[in-house]
Amino acid sequence: MNRRKKIQQLLKAHAKKASAKLAPQKKSKYISKADRAKLATEANDDAVVVTES
Repeated sequence: MNRRKKIQQLLKAHAKKASAKLAPQKKSKYISKADRAKLATEANDDAVVVTES
């Protein structure tokens, strides 16, 4: 592989990574099972407070 081809390959790879970073994310951020349970209990507590008022 000559020097020019190697440099072009590196530049292309860097550009691809940069554009992938700017692209919108398809997957949502991971939330652990414990955090999901905590959020669910907080949502239930809020619903109970709203119905009691």
